[in-house]
Amino acid sequence: MTDPKLGRILENRYQLVELVGRGAMGRVYRAQHVLLRGTFAVKFLAQTLLNAPMRDRFFAEARVCALLGQKSIHIVRVIDYGVDEDEIPFYVMEYLDGRNLTDIINESPLTLPRFLNLTHQICLGLQCAHQGVPIDDAGDVRPIIHRDIKPRNIVVVQDNTLGELVKILDFGIATLLQGEGGNNPQANKFMGTLAYSSPEQMDSQELDGRSDIYSLGIVMFQMLTGKLPIHTPGRTFKDWYHAHKTQVPRSFQEVDPNLKLPKALESLIMDCLAKSPADRPQNIDAVIDALRPLLQRYGNGQEIGRRIGDALSRVPVVAESLVEKAATSDEASATETNGATPIDHAVKVVYSTSERLSAFEAFWRQLTWPSGMPIAQIVFSKNIETPKGRMATLWTMLSEDEINYLRNSSLYNHFYKNFLGIMSPHPTVLWITALYNRFRHQERGPRWFSCYLDLQSPTGQETVRLLTERGTYRLLFFSLEPPHTCLHAVKLKIHPYQCQLLQRWVLTGTTWKSIGNFNESKEILKQELEKLKPRVQTDLENASRLRE
Repeated sequence: MTDPKLGRILENRYQLVELVGRGAMGRVYRAQHVLLRGTFAVKFLAQTLLNAPMRDRFFAEARVCALLGQKSIHIVRVIDYGVDEDEIPFYVMEYLDGRNLTDIINESPLTLPRFLNLTHQICLGLQCAHQGVPIDDAGDVRPIIHRDIKPRNIVVVQDNTLGELVKILDFGIATLLQGEGGNNPQANKFMGTLAYSSPEQMDSQELDGRSDIYSLGIVMFQMLTGKLPIHTPGRTFKDWYHAHKTQVPRSFQEVDPNLKLPKALESLIMDCLAKSPADRPQNIDAVIDALRPLLQRYGNGQEIGRRIGDALSRVPVVAESLVEKAATSDEASATETNGATPIDHAVKVVYSTSERLSAFEAFWRQLTWPSGMPIAQIVFSKNIETPKGRMATLWTMLSEDEINYLRNSSLYNHFYKNFLGIMSPHPTVLWITALYNRFRHQERGPRWFSCYLDLQSPTGQETVRLLTERGTYRLLFFSLEPPHTCLHAVKLKIHPYQCQLLQRWVLTGTTWKSIGNFNESKEILKQELEKLKPRVQTDLENASRLRE
């Protein structure tokens, strides 16, 4: 039978394309925005629940999910709400092109690094919900208890920043029951998934965050073994009630004698599975704190960094400098074809453009090396006020001889610009610039100018904001010889794709809970840079040969 909703256009914006999910609360469709062409998910309230109280609660669910999605990247984002032509309410969510945890576990149990990475993200999403959101105009903040944590409500999508990004779905039960009184017909009725419900949830008691922690314990056990920690002879409510209330959870050794896990992790999961809420971790923060040392020791920060490096190493190598526009002029082309030497050619171009650039160049020339910085060939970032507004800049020192050579042969300078970012163990961006001049660097390889930005520091956040707003930055060359002034400035453009990544990283980094320190992330990124260097050098050399 054909679904009558398929093909409909809601609010003149969302065309329903495909039914992608259904449950007791309603149906979910994949939809296409008819103007923006973006893909979204649309959830409708089930027709059997069409009454005034349920409509109000469905709207409350949409509002809570919208607020939670703004606070955490680990909760699905709700972006719109409406009522269709049949007076059925719906809300619009981001469409997640990924796999739910059930399918991933059915494929095979998770490795320890992958388990730790995904579990940490699930906990961060739950932490956001348990901290609460304002539920009324007065600003009353109420904790949100999910009440249906299970693998099918956890989706894993691929993300350029994090590798695998966890999204928690379906807060419908939470918003239906949270804080409602005795006149609610659902208040004394069990709602949830039998295999993952806490003992107190089976008794329809008032719940707090420790109920979600019990459900999480079952999910964690299943992620590592592929099996549930409790088992039943049947699948009735009575069977599961007895199991959750009285059955001692199976040990990891009982389920898989070959599975080797840190004792601290086994203890954490078993604590989460305690029958009494008082015997479990008392809040999700305690679970995160217990995971932190395990993540630092066994986590996959290096794997995330490797994937980022592989993806971003495809950013094109280009030649850019203060004389970039002149280099492409007819006069410059004619000079090159007439057999001028590289130095003669560059000097002529610089001379022809010096008058146009002199005002801004005068600003760079008056800059001096900070007194607190060592006199050495180092690199650091600095945000400064310029005649054209505030800018992000890279400062470096080279010998006066090398700076003059690079300045006078600007047409033969090729630059590689890139940014690598990781959130774990600490949100950090590696800002990479490489310079290659075939007449100067053929034997020793490119000059590397790299620095690290802490995404949880105000300075690091401002630097990323300036980079994305302007789409450019300046590389400033200071002389090693006194008086250590700026002898040359190069304007470099940032690829639009890199700007998008930087925007995403800084938004994520400001809310991400660090599990380590800045220096640990720097070391991971440094290792990724070393892997990247040979490929970059090859690209720079190839780009240089194309200009011959």
